[in-house]
Amino acid sequence: MADQKALEQKYSPVGQVIADFADYGAKFEGVFMNGEKLVLKASVPSKVISNRVWDVIKECDPTYSDFEIQMTVTGSDEQPYTIKPGDNLSKVSKLFYGNANKYEQIAKANGLDNPDKIQAGQQIQVPVL
Repeated sequence: MADQKALEQKYSPVGQVIADFADYGAKFEGVFMNGEKLVLKASVPSKVISNRVWDVIKECDPTYSDFEIQMTVTGSDEQPYTIKPGDNLSKVSKLFYGNANKYEQIAKANGLDNPDKIQAGQQIQVPVL
């Protein structure tokens, strides 16, 4: 019989990434066992965040054979983001993709010729990669 507490510990980074996006509308809706699998229910506001959750699942266990996620995407593919003081596109890229080096894709998707020329309060769209 699978140990729920052990599986919750193993997949705790998944719950953490959902919590990290709570300000964007991500919601943890519950966790339970279904046979030998830990099932996590959540909703996220975009495919961008859904993809980030999947990245974390695969980091926990590439086969995730003892885990199931029931995740609903409530919005669109892209994720809107408002630039905060001190932000740069590398920080935004790290947040949404787990990789700071994908900032150029964000710049291109938003028609920014110079990724360094962003300002606090500016609204951008983080694209699905």
